[in-house]
Amino acid sequence: MSYMSNRLWSDQFLPEIQAIVGRHLLQPSPEPLDQHHATDLMMLDARDMRVAARVRRPGYAGRYPYQFTLRSALPSGAPTELGKIIEGKGDWLFYGHASDAEPGLGNWWLIDLRAFRAGLIRSRRSGQPIQCGSKLNPDGTSFMWFDIRSFPQEPPLVVASEVGY
Repeated sequence: MSYMSNRLWSDQFLPEIQAIVGRHLLQPSPEPLDQHHATDLMMLDARDMRVAARVRRPGYAGRYPYQFTLRSALPSGAPTELGKIIEGKGDWLFYGHASDAEPGLGNWWLIDLRAFRAGLIRSRRSGQPIQCGSKLNPDGTSFMWFDIRSFPQEPPLVVASEVGY
């Protein structure tokens, strides 16, 4: 599928993703700020947060319940999600599955990309491998899959989720 058709399909989930991610970026303010500064909610972090969003098509959540995937190669040679993330771009990744039964999202995770990068580095140093692999699609694109259960406990990889792991 082309970039535009994939983008049009995935953009339908953006309002739902915004509602989910927003719950984790805002927190109740301390009482003094509420009482004296008209502040009920505060951003979790004082800087801007860059959130990548990926929604997988229906049918994969049950087959790969603990995996998330990132595009790793394009026939054009253009930069990919994985390359950009490894270069340090992005703070969080919203990774969800389109629901099999109804319109909208089913299972999802909010992944801390700093913890993802740290996990990859620590895995290489410690010799404790992160379970991952690569897959070539018929359209010439490739992706890597990662098993969230194989990442180190610290720093936590998953910020929030619809399902446990």
